[in-house]
Amino acid sequence: MAPSKLEQGHGRVVLHNDGNANVFSEMSATYPLKLLSPQLPSPDVSVVYMLSYGGGLVGGDRVQLDVEVYDGARLALLSQGSTKVFKARPGQRLSARSKLQSVTTQRLTVRVAPESALFLLPDPVTCFRAAKYEQVQTLHLCKDSSAVLLDWITSGRRSLGEKWAFSQYFSLNEVWIEDKRVARDAMLLEERDVFSGPLTPRTLAESLAPYSCYATLIMYGPLLEDTMRHLTAAYGAITVFKQHAPPPLLWSLSPICEGRGCVVRVAAKETEHVKNWIGSALKQLESILGVDVYRRAFS
Repeated sequence: MAPSKLEQGHGRVVLHNDGNANVFSEMSATYPLKLLSPQLPSPDVSVVYMLSYGGGLVGGDRVQLDVEVYDGARLALLSQGSTKVFKARPGQRLSARSKLQSVTTQRLTVRVAPESALFLLPDPVTCFRAAKYEQVQTLHLCKDSSAVLLDWITSGRRSLGEKWAFSQYFSLNEVWIEDKRVARDAMLLEERDVFSGPLTPRTLAESLAPYSCYATLIMYGPLLEDTMRHLTAAYGAITVFKQHAPPPLLWSLSPICEGRGCVVRVAAKETEHVKNWIGSALKQLESILGVDVYRRAFS
């Protein structure tokens, strides 16, 4: 049966393994979403790059991507550079109507069959001044599926003096095992008075200082057991003591599904510190995805 026609901004990826190699039974997308898949030497590992025309998304863009992974296939979803979110295209003036529709939205829905795996490892989201961005990412897994979901955001274009200068950022990540929701993580950042009453209001930048990058990492499944065991041991060995100044990087770990999964949160003063930490934490993905794919995600 021929694939149905996609609406604007929609994409669909369906990956199988025919017993010899991975095969895309469908991979299609419409503007402003673009999908590319390079050839890899591994027969059971595939990569799809999620791209946008013009180097970023603008106010009013709507992107929805549906992904399905079957038959023991392993799929890595990557991006090329940070996901840049603009208020409007350069040189474009917002009309009264477009101002009301200026929120940029992305929706990702993934279904992973038994013994299959999905690794969502994009570069961070970077919202420019006055931009509004919302994303919802939902993973539907089976008990013996495996998945990694990385969701992270930077403070913006610091070289231009933009530090947490966007209007709104909302991100919601949900993980379902069979028909049970096992994780729901939401982050809302917006420029408003954090305190009211007698307390002095603080800007968003003041509230998030001194850190310029925040990340959430959700892992689940048999392929991640060694990684989660290593991180759990490392977190248990951390000694908490009073410091005179905030450390350059902080992280925490919370188990889910009776230890079959976990949620890791990271904050750092530099985006590169977060990237290096996550790359080290997920080092065992080299043996799961291959050195080439690992380096594509963390080089």
